[in-house]
Amino acid sequence: MKIFAVGMNYANHNKEMHHALLLPEPVIFMKPDSALLKDDKPFFIPDFSSDIHYETEVVVKINRIGKHIAEQFAHRYYDDVTIGIDFTARDLQAELRKKGLPWEISKGFDQSAVTGTFVPLGEAGDIQGLDFHLDIDGKTVQYGNTADMLFTVDQIIAYISRFFTLKIGDLIYTGTPAGVGTVQIGNHLQGYIGDRKLLDFHAR
Repeated sequence: MKIFAVGMNYANHNKEMHHALLLPEPVIFMKPDSALLKDDKPFFIPDFSSDIHYETEVVVKINRIGKHIAEQFAHRYYDDVTIGIDFTARDLQAELRKKGLPWEISKGFDQSAVTGTFVPLGEAGDIQGLDFHLDIDGKTVQYGNTADMLFTVDQIIAYISRFFTLKIGDLIYTGTPAGVGTVQIGNHLQGYIGDRKLLDFHAR
């Protein structure tokens, strides 16, 4: 099982992070399977960072093997969706970027890929029209709609499949909107697609 993630896929997030607002192609990175955290288990804040950021994202699960998938057929390769969090050690990422070094350790550490309960896409709605949000301690801290993606889910799948064979169970984190911030010990995080809560866990 592979975990793919898309960076800088919402212009409002790019603006808050001082990145380019428009990109010629998707920015792809990967997390190892040891990064996966599911079943609403607690997230333990690691001791190697003092600035772990939450990044709330819509996640799709691949349902068949595919390579060189044409964009017009990409919708056939997923039918389940959920809300997830791409945790990022922002201080490590900034330090590594400043040195011009790869920043996998800031993104791919253990428990850094949280997934909620998957639901059929037919129940969730149009993949490019999903409202989603994250509440921390009862307050909404991030809100987005997949209509605002710079690259659609189908475009992302077509792009990734040029380089990697997609397999059943692979996950794709599709990018985060504005509003990322630091998670603290004791925070209660709840993620929603529409008004349906699919993610509910605590930071320890």
